[in-house]
Amino acid sequence: MTTAVRSVPHRRSRLALDIALEVKRQGTLQFFESTWRRYGDLAHLQLGTQDMFLIVHPDHVKRVMVEQRDTYSKKASYEGVRKLLLGDGLVASTGSLWRRQRKLMAPFFTPRSIETYLPIMVDDGVWFRERWTAAAKQGQPLDILTEMSVLTASIILKSMFSLEADETIAWVKHAVETMIGFASSRQMNPLHAPLWMPTPKNRAYLEARKRVHDYIQGIIAERQRQAPEQWPNDLLTRMMQARDEETGEPMSTILLRDEAITVFFAGHETTARTLSFLWYALANNPEVAERMQAEIDSVLGDNPPTLELLKQLPYTLQVIKETLRLYPAAPMYARDAVATDEFAGIKVPVGSRMTVMPYLTHRHPDFWDDPLRFDPDRWLPEREAQRHPFAYHPFAAGQRICIGNNFSLFESHVIVAMLARHFALRNVPGHSPQIWMDGTLGSRNGLPMFITQR
Repeated sequence: MTTAVRSVPHRRSRLALDIALEVKRQGTLQFFESTWRRYGDLAHLQLGTQDMFLIVHPDHVKRVMVEQRDTYSKKASYEGVRKLLLGDGLVASTGSLWRRQRKLMAPFFTPRSIETYLPIMVDDGVWFRERWTAAAKQGQPLDILTEMSVLTASIILKSMFSLEADETIAWVKHAVETMIGFASSRQMNPLHAPLWMPTPKNRAYLEARKRVHDYIQGIIAERQRQAPEQWPNDLLTRMMQARDEETGEPMSTILLRDEAITVFFAGHETTARTLSFLWYALANNPEVAERMQAEIDSVLGDNPPTLELLKQLPYTLQVIKETLRLYPAAPMYARDAVATDEFAGIKVPVGSRMTVMPYLTHRHPDFWDDPLRFDPDRWLPEREAQRHPFAYHPFAAGQRICIGNNFSLFESHVIVAMLARHFALRNVPGHSPQIWMDGTLGSRNGLPMFITQR
């Protein structure tokens, strides 16, 4: 079995096992970046019988995600995610089921709808202000990836289930993260033990999945026993009340469960990574941090953020967008060719996997001046309007753009405004994060930082 990597007209042959070992050695991001820099914007990897195309150029992103969207779907590439993690939730479902669910759930994620969760975000921001005040007095570094994960898990579980007990939030977070890590590991490494084998990783995954599924289905069953007027005003209630326009049918219990897990994954893991790398970027760019803090100080003062006050923090939002450019929480996503296609001189056979990489598109020197520089002013309206519309796609693109993008941006805006008002974070001397992808963007050696009060 051979593996070839090429961009027209170059070709290189390697053993499939060799390329798997290279990915493991370098890391997925580093391997694809080196492939891009050597072979160009449309590299073709031949893995045995599997054709894979690396999609980086914005025109090609547009082709796959918009112009020929019916040619590319979430099929084999997401089979593991479907089976192991999300079931038929929005991220992994396809066809008529996806269209039905997207239509049902879209109203829950409009800007006006997500604004109803502002009190939860503010309350948890106050909690973290107290938590970080204590941490600053102790003077010990904290792993910011963990810190932000705790915060966003609390926000999404309260928004989704009206959960309040910290111990419940902690175990649900841990169990779902176990499932995410297991699914990501198997997605990246084809050499794994079958699920029926009682290996430690398999047992941990199966136990976590059973516990999460039983818990969510128990919450749904409890609500179904209650009168609807007793249901809390949270996302689960909205999903339970949704009805198909044509049939009048509600979502099934299993579908409610799958969508709940999907929302937790999309609304917790990814936003936590964005916030984590934002603090890291600010620590490395003190002039940006000072400018953002000055804006927050002048607008908020000692007041909690409101909808009107958030509108007066445009530079803070620019910082968030620039973080998503250099450190997209989902650095790659995939589509599968369900029909043949041809573009840029390349023939795409049925079954080809299109590996779309915002992490690389966002670093493309043809579309970003000095692309590795952290520059929030790239997001001034006049500069943003001049940019290729598909040069930036941290939430994917086209009709399958992440439904939770507004929630994530809004939550990040609130949390950054509240915490940057009171704290500055700095890197641990001598520590250099090893940027890594394990489903979402992370750091292989953590992201420890010192917290100081302003």
